[in-house]
Amino acid sequence: MNYIFDFDGTLMDTSGVILSTIKATIAQMGLPEKTDDECRTIIGIRTDEAGKYLYPDLDISNAEFARLFRANYDRLKKNAHEKTFPGVMSTLRQLHESGHGLAIASSRRLYSLKDYLEGLGITDWFSMIVGADSVAKGKPNPDPVLAILAALGWDPNTTLVVGDADVDIMMGNAAGCKTCAVTYGNGAIAALKAANPDYMIDSFADILNIR
Repeated sequence: MNYIFDFDGTLMDTSGVILSTIKATIAQMGLPEKTDDECRTIIGIRTDEAGKYLYPDLDISNAEFARLFRANYDRLKKNAHEKTFPGVMSTLRQLHESGHGLAIASSRRLYSLKDYLEGLGITDWFSMIVGADSVAKGKPNPDPVLAILAALGWDPNTTLVVGDADVDIMMGNAAGCKTCAVTYGNGAIAALKAANPDYMIDSFADILNIR
């Protein structure tokens, strides 16, 4: 089995700094306030598209939302203390050492994604890393997964796409892969179920039970 993982909300718990960043951006743009749950709906969406996704009925600039978001994130991240979710590091190590193919398809920009992975010391565990700026179309479009499958020669029938958001599951399904939703991340359970994953797990280590 080969595995393609989402990053935020699946491997790493970055929700605290992301929610703070979204709310700071909303305040700077003078937009109507959103609840934490509403803000969570754009975690997994590319930043360049997030503004319109969060405010579909307002005439706002995606570019300005993204610019402010990135500036706020860089500022707030300095005092953030993000951690991987329980079981992530040991499970990834076991999969890597057992010879399974590992890759990442994230809506985070590639430079930021690599910065996190290098900090964790696990960059070389992944055969390919796809960020928001690596492909023309992001989640829920299948392009990130299709790019990995094509580059690595992986069979979609033996590749599992793992994520915490409905867009991760839709992306994997559209690419013809098996899909697994994790319930501990940012995605609402109802939305995850509606995306029709092949599996749902409550703990990252449970991925070892999927064959």
